[in-house]
Amino acid sequence: MPVASQKKTAARRRPEPELIFGDLWAFDPAPESADPKLQSRYQLFIGGKFVAPKSRRYFESINPATEKPLAEIALASAKDVDAAYAAATKAAPAWSALPGAERGKYLYRLARLLQDRAREFAVAETLDGGKPIKESRDFDVPMAAAHFFYHAGWADKLAYAFPGATPVPHGVVGQVIPWNFPLLMLAWKIAPALATGNTVVLKPAETTSITALKFAEIVMEAGVPAGVINIVTGAGETGAAVVNHPQAAKVAFTGSTDVGKHIMRSTAGTGKKLTLELGGKAANIVFDDAPIDQAVEGIVNGIFFNQGHVCCAGSRLLVQESVAAKVLTRLRLRVKNLRVGDPMDKNTDIGAINSKAQLDKITELVAAGVDEGAEIYQPECTLPSPGWFFKPTLFSGVEQSHRIAREEIFGPVLSILTFRTTEEAIEKANNSAYGLSAGVWTDKGSRILKMSTALKAGVVWANTYNKFDPASPFGGYKESGFGREGGKQGLADYVKLT
Repeated sequence: MPVASQKKTAARRRPEPELIFGDLWAFDPAPESADPKLQSRYQLFIGGKFVAPKSRRYFESINPATEKPLAEIALASAKDVDAAYAAATKAAPAWSALPGAERGKYLYRLARLLQDRAREFAVAETLDGGKPIKESRDFDVPMAAAHFFYHAGWADKLAYAFPGATPVPHGVVGQVIPWNFPLLMLAWKIAPALATGNTVVLKPAETTSITALKFAEIVMEAGVPAGVINIVTGAGETGAAVVNHPQAAKVAFTGSTDVGKHIMRSTAGTGKKLTLELGGKAANIVFDDAPIDQAVEGIVNGIFFNQGHVCCAGSRLLVQESVAAKVLTRLRLRVKNLRVGDPMDKNTDIGAINSKAQLDKITELVAAGVDEGAEIYQPECTLPSPGWFFKPTLFSGVEQSHRIAREEIFGPVLSILTFRTTEEAIEKANNSAYGLSAGVWTDKGSRILKMSTALKAGVVWANTYNKFDPASPFGGYKESGFGREGGKQGLADYVKLT
């Protein structure tokens, strides 16, 4: 046999990486030791100070990794929301009249104080939400501070953002944020609102309220005028009171599509400005010329490192048929070596699911995937107990009609589909009720440009995934909502142009 043929035969017989590398070594525990400085009970933040709820009622915030209470959180009633809007309305004229450079100084102070207390906030975020400490430490807190820095720079330059027009703040903005990125979503909402001269009434998710209330502490430390930022906590009834309040000139909501639709109906005809950032079922598309190892790492980053707890998670993987087997083999190896465990351990890749209700939903959808005939792969690993944990899960042989390909799972579950042509990839990626984000992995720049225009998604990443910048607008189409957050486009949703 010729030498060249021998080499080709040897290459074909070369074992897959799973047979070469085996298991990675175990790491010793490396728990984060910073003190989160939690209080046993948190009050509402209204008019520049902490106040007890008028109902005197509280609810528990639970650590999802231990199922034990962290703190008691005040339950705001409609009367408390009225008080928050009254404080915001009173503060609005002076705040909007303040020169932009002066408003910017307050935003800079908030950003620096977040940086000063970064470890403390990261630990609180992980304890309350269940995400790995390395994600809270390396992404959530630094990016939250970055948004305040970025919008502080815009505060005195709004005339340049909207040439030929005069930007005027709406007034009081009602804001409701989700549980998956509590501190970052707070920064996304509050920073542009304040930079443009609005005052805010914000409601965090009931399961992750602690970092929002800790943020109120640095609002006081920064000397932000009373009433400019108000934080009310509670569940659905509190959120409804914030959204439907007659003094809300604008409503900004991030959360589920079902709740977003309800908000649209309730605000219709009221004259309120509305922006919605809702669910997603992002397609991560891998072509046959993609850098496979880099793509596999991007896929893992897009769905597993955040437990799938992001609306833009790459929960649908579309792989070109010619490389599908190779990608699946390497994905299984990579997933096999992910570390599931204590979120406070710096070595943990996948932490706890935020709540028992969310864990039950993930379990239900995974069972549906099995029942509908998809092939499941879950690595062997011992899940911590107590705590709400779920194994990283791969589904291959997925069809477009399967629930796991259509519904948002919000968990560490990846559905894998295949395609043959670029046109088929576009059709499958766009065959979704959502349109928030997508990813493209290919060596061809022309293909990236084609895909970026053909995909019905607000954000398209090229040869990377889940990369964010305060200067880059983020938002979706279809049932993923409307409006943008970040960049000049995000500022535009917080002003009226005259």
